[in-house]
Amino acid sequence: MNRRQFFATATALPAFAAASYEPTWDSLKTHPVPDWFHDAKLGIFIHWGLYSVPAFAPPTGELGKVDWNTWFYKNPYAEWYLNSLRLPSSETAKRHASMYGADFDYYRFSETFHKESEKWDPNKWADVIHSTGAGYAVLTTKHHDGFALWPSKVKHPTRNDLTTKRDFTGELTTAVRKKGLRMGLYYSGGLDWTFETKPVAKMADLGTTAPKSQEYADYADAHWRELIERYEPAVLWNDISYPKLGKIANIFADYYNRFPEGLVNSRFNTPHIDFTTPEYTKYDKIVEKKWETCRGLGFSFGYNQVEDGRHVIASDKLIEMLIDIASKNGNLLLNIGPKADGSISEIQMDRLTKLGTWMQVNGEGIRGTRPHSKPQAKTSTGEEIRYTRKGSTLYAFVFSRPASGIVEIPDMRKPAKIELLGHKGVLPWVERNAGVAVTLPPASGSAPFAIGLKVTM
Repeated sequence: MNRRQFFATATALPAFAAASYEPTWDSLKTHPVPDWFHDAKLGIFIHWGLYSVPAFAPPTGELGKVDWNTWFYKNPYAEWYLNSLRLPSSETAKRHASMYGADFDYYRFSETFHKESEKWDPNKWADVIHSTGAGYAVLTTKHHDGFALWPSKVKHPTRNDLTTKRDFTGELTTAVRKKGLRMGLYYSGGLDWTFETKPVAKMADLGTTAPKSQEYADYADAHWRELIERYEPAVLWNDISYPKLGKIANIFADYYNRFPEGLVNSRFNTPHIDFTTPEYTKYDKIVEKKWETCRGLGFSFGYNQVEDGRHVIASDKLIEMLIDIASKNGNLLLNIGPKADGSISEIQMDRLTKLGTWMQVNGEGIRGTRPHSKPQAKTSTGEEIRYTRKGSTLYAFVFSRPASGIVEIPDMRKPAKIELLGHKGVLPWVERNAGVAVTLPPASGSAPFAIGLKVTM
């Protein structure tokens, strides 16, 4: 089965037990995670909006590796541009004043965004997403700045300039589905800086600056219902909590009853979730609850014009990260941040292309797999190994090729055969040191990417 056939099968609705869900947490908690999400392993996140015009944040480091006391003043997330702008001593505010003028309103970037985004071709994005080997995409339809990437009919109480005339969400959804992939939608339910203008200066402000009015709760509810009705998303990917006055349990029940294989993430902060969403995070063991880690290719999600090779993950590390996540019951939601005209930077395309090339050869050991009883080991010479399985087939990914050309895999019972993904023929092996020693064929190419072994038990 080739990749297109695999995903065409994976996206067909459903051989999934239909159920009738009530808007109660006890009922909603019975919703299972569908196989398609377990199978996909890789999704592509897209952050695109007004922040793609100034496209700037200080590249201070990855989330979790920067001092939380100064994080928001040195925020490396370009999509947080408006919040950084509202902190007068931030590097973003100082640069904004020098480039555009201190009185230049953030929402004036919409003039440039509307003009530049007319060049956007959704099919090019869909081609890129498909080429990576991803099983789904998630588009940021409204980030914290309140600007929506679809022509919403939901009225904002004070503004009328927060939606696009062109239906970017609908066009991308159509293009992605034509590739046989699933389409999820992100929505910032917890923060909206058009309702609350006080900036987030410290972590505690995430709660105190979240809009709490009934007016905002109704607005967010109406947006989610409109997104579900129009675009039938495979994932409801909310961010930064959700208004307590919202009727989200009703929305979940209606959504599941209409789309049994849909999912909701953990960032609604509700008693029921389908999967957790750590950010820039990996785990050292198998996590039983389905999880999906999200991260940018660099330090930012939105396009940041000052990021370069020092800030963007190396291709070999990206591939190792995907393997590691898959071995521990996770998915990787890997973000791209396009420019205002929809083009993707050269350095991001380089990483996506190399990931896709590797997946063409090794993807069968990632997609459709489940964790092995132990996710990882080391060869006798110290190379890292990660395991996945598919039925009785075990996949062993070795993160670097031993100089000897022989891989010693510990604690492996006598296999029926061992193959190298992308290579025709069976590899010779012998029992050694309570494991097996596998002789690899001569190396082809110079890329230091993980090698995948297919072990038939």
